Amino acid sequence: MLKWPKFRGLPIRSGLGYSPAKSRNDHGFDMFYTYVLSSLKTDMFYVGSTEDIEKRLIRHNKDRSKFTKGKGPWKVVYFEQFEIRAVAIKREFEIKSWKSRKAIESLISRGPVV
Repeated sequence: MLKWPKFRGLPIRSGLGYSPAKSRNDHGFDMFYTYVLSSLKTDMFYVGSTEDIEKRLIRHNKDRSKFTKGKGPWKVVYFEQFEIRAVAIKREFEIKSWKSRKAIESLISRGPVV
């Protein structure tokens, strides 16, 4: 497991190749994530938000999510970290509103921005 660095600010972007465990900010509050999954089976993307990406990824890969059921395995290809749940959810809906594979691929290709 990779060590998860401490970050400050909103949003905190990272991604590509690993997913963070549930973490807390410098003040001891939970952090929230907007994430993009890629299906290794169907080449689809899925955008969501959560407090714990690792647990959420396990749920997606065990077919416990209606949209992703039967389309996995899934891997995290991008995520952004937020200190406020509502901001993470707002960002999730913003990305979903793009409805463009190219826009999501562009977001992923920018890679980590810390």
